[in-house]
Amino acid sequence: MLKLTLEAIEVVDAIARHGSFAAAATRLNKVPSTISYAVGKLEEQLGMLLFERNGPRVTLTGAGEEMLKEGRWLLGAASDLESRMRQIATGYESELRLVHDSLIPTEAFMSDIRAFEDLRCGTRLRIGCEALTGSWEALREGRADIVVAAGEGPAGGGYQTAAVGSLEFAFCVAPTHPLTRLTRPVQRGDLIDCNAIVVGDTARILSDRTVGLMAGQPRITVPSMAAKVACQVAGLGHGFLPRACITGELARGTLVELPTEEPRSPEAFWLAWKTGAQGQALRWWRERLNRALVPALLPRSFG
Repeated sequence: MLKLTLEAIEVVDAIARHGSFAAAATRLNKVPSTISYAVGKLEEQLGMLLFERNGPRVTLTGAGEEMLKEGRWLLGAASDLESRMRQIATGYESELRLVHDSLIPTEAFMSDIRAFEDLRCGTRLRIGCEALTGSWEALREGRADIVVAAGEGPAGGGYQTAAVGSLEFAFCVAPTHPLTRLTRPVQRGDLIDCNAIVVGDTARILSDRTVGLMAGQPRITVPSMAAKVACQVAGLGHGFLPRACITGELARGTLVELPTEEPRSPEAFWLAWKTGAQGQALRWWRERLNRALVPALLPRSFG
């Protein structure tokens, strides 16, 4: 009889991802003693250690890392098989993974999520958030079934899209920023010695996306648009911001819009899914989100 089961691999994977037995227990809705016993029993049966213990924190041994290389593929294959079987039987997938651009807060989808849960179709909903190219990469790499993404998708196709809005941008700084002393539109040369505030691209494989940055220009990279706005309000740098999101800051005077010789073009947003993807849950979300999401779902002020 095989000593490695999918359940055992799932336990090891959860511990490796979350760093401790207790965190894995929370993720798997089990008590820590159950996780500890399962790992100890598995290590005993295999005759090798899978984890190095260092107090509550644990790390994979070489044998554990090797196990997860193939083990995670097996978990993914089993999940895909389960989803296909369930889809054949009911028309609904076992799980639907929605990834949205970080500019849109997850809470903006609450009415959509509630409506989907009211279907009681049995499909588990998993929601993720990525910045810039990260949403497109999640779709391309199979980590998402449907995405709300900014900008143009990657070359090569393999996906379908529907336009769901666009954003206009304003070049803004704090009222105390040196650029406010200019008596003409801001030029590229004016920026070379000033910090740009940029949102970090979460793509892991596709090339990072940057907009309007010059080679060698100093910058501060932040994890979200809210952090970018906060940095610019604090006078730490400059950058283009979605006009729809900063009405409050502009009205209060905590941000000042400056004219530029090279304005930023509006940013298109897309609903996208893999070509040929089937399933009732995907179809429901495709139809539900095929509307003007941007700027409708954006926070009106980060201040």
